[in-house]
Amino acid sequence: MSTNEKVFSEDVQEDTVLENLGYQQELKRSFGLLGMIGFSFSIVTSWTALGGVLIVGVESGGPPVMIYSWIGISVFALAVAYSMAEMCSAYPLAGGQYSWVAVLAPPKIARGMSWATGWLMITGILAMGATNNFIGANFILGQANLSFPSYTIERWHTVLLAYLIALISTGVNIYGPHLLDRISRFILLWNILSFVIVVITILATNDHKQPASFVFHDFQNFTGFSTGFAAILGLLQSSFGMCCYDAPAHMTEEMKNASKEAPKAIIMSVYIGAITGFIFLISVCFCIGDISSTASSTTGVPLIQIFYDSTGSVVGACFLSSLIVVIVLVCANALLAEGSRSLFAFARDHGLPFSSLFAKVESKRQVPVYAILLACAVQMALNSIYFGTLTGFNTVISIATEGFYLSYAMPLLARILSWFTGDAKILSGPYNLGRWGIIMNVVGLSFLVFTSITFNFPTLAPVDSGNMNYTSAAIGIIGLISIITWLISGRKDFTGPQIAGAVPVLEVRATELLDNLDEKLAEKSETKD
Repeated sequence: MSTNEKVFSEDVQEDTVLENLGYQQELKRSFGLLGMIGFSFSIVTSWTALGGVLIVGVESGGPPVMIYSWIGISVFALAVAYSMAEMCSAYPLAGGQYSWVAVLAPPKIARGMSWATGWLMITGILAMGATNNFIGANFILGQANLSFPSYTIERWHTVLLAYLIALISTGVNIYGPHLLDRISRFILLWNILSFVIVVITILATNDHKQPASFVFHDFQNFTGFSTGFAAILGLLQSSFGMCCYDAPAHMTEEMKNASKEAPKAIIMSVYIGAITGFIFLISVCFCIGDISSTASSTTGVPLIQIFYDSTGSVVGACFLSSLIVVIVLVCANALLAEGSRSLFAFARDHGLPFSSLFAKVESKRQVPVYAILLACAVQMALNSIYFGTLTGFNTVISIATEGFYLSYAMPLLARILSWFTGDAKILSGPYNLGRWGIIMNVVGLSFLVFTSITFNFPTLAPVDSGNMNYTSAAIGIIGLISIITWLISGRKDFTGPQIAGAVPVLEVRATELLDNLDEKLAEKSETKD
């Protein structure tokens, strides 16, 4: 069989899987495994994400908390990633988490639980896009401040530049969807090369490195809270850095051989992110100068200050920062694509107001144009929070991470509940964890619940209206909207993947026991003969 025939055959099989779950193939399958790993890692990009929110870690515990929490969160994230990879292999749908919940949860609560998961998932993805736009704007304006010290960065400058990044990403998503796979393969190479260049440069040029005790032992606390509470707050940076690895799940309807390749992309992005993030954190922590001046850098980005302190050169610091800016801009494009596909899938199942509009796919380019525009509008609205509060950046980070982690928790919870109710279903995809699946689910769920609680804590004391963490309020509003729309239309109109092919595990086990019994009886009969 030729390569073209093989690819064609795999695409037909994936289209058949989609049809069996109640959907028609409308999006163009253009992504291969390498492109999807690049796409996913451009979103996860742990080392740049950690650098973008370095201020959180610097203020809340300093280097020891950043490094040790990163190790712990990476290990637990693998439990979540393996669990999601197994589900994605069995049900390769753009809806991702909410689609899996619809299939795997006990039937009595499946539709309502799926609905809630969909709203949490969309909140997380769109808020993460807004956060990334913030990071890109901060890095660009930080370089301007470093190059021209007389320039003062205003909050409205950051918001307007974040708007521009969102609009550029929208243009690429609408007019250049055929370029996504090529861009993703390019950015994978760029990402790894940039990582190597940044780490080697700062370690080689910095002649005033911190001692090992500073990096691995000395606790730093600028939060105003107690030591223990500050350490918990420091988890936010690591949690944000290890997020978004569900991205391939939302692009499965644009992947070739998605049932096999999407799970690999999910897991590989976590491994690559964990390793690069660990090396990056240790390198940066050794190269931090005075930690208080780094935290209060006029650039607004501690990492830019670290680059400057290490190289002693404005040009050198801007060059290293520009490498990251390219990654962030490509990440903005990928997050908008992921967000729009999630909106499209949810609208296809009648999960949004005006679902028929947002579920439309433009026939010529084969992309959901209205869903892309909606994703852009929501990102810009979230960026606008920074107009009203000094902690708007941290609030959007918390909303993004909270939304993601809760949406990750829901399918794991659904799987665990179904085991207790006797409704557990066999996951028959090419990637299967076997008996380890439920163990991974329990470990992953415990981790997600704990971290999700911490995201609601204020990050600075004393707490006032200016530095309050409004994450719980934002998630509460999303929850209220979800409940209202469920009562108005969701419980009547909301659909989901068809589950006729999802077989309860208990039935499979019973069949296997009978088959094994027949085989043993046959063997005994042959022995007697």
